[in-house]
Amino acid sequence: MSTLLHVGNLPISATEEMLTAKFGQFGSVVSARITRDAAGRSLRAGFVEMSTAAGATAAVERLNLADFDGRLMSVYKAITSALRLP
Repeated sequence: MSTLLHVGNLPISATEEMLTAKFGQFGSVVSARITRDAAGRSLRAGFVEMSTAAGATAAVERLNLADFDGRLMSVYKAITSALRLP
């Protein structure tokens, strides 16, 4: 079963591809999405869905408060994994 992670405090420069590469170090990434406002601007947060709980746990342990282009990311398991990203 996949695990959904919330990622906060992202730099404006972050892309879904960058998130996939960064989290892919810890396991297979099912999807990565950055939340955006109506004008398409980054809200500096997003979601990464990891294919395994072990990969998600490793990503949280290693990436929470890690530097991402000068910003300290917050990474934690999302409250619900019922949300499925398109």
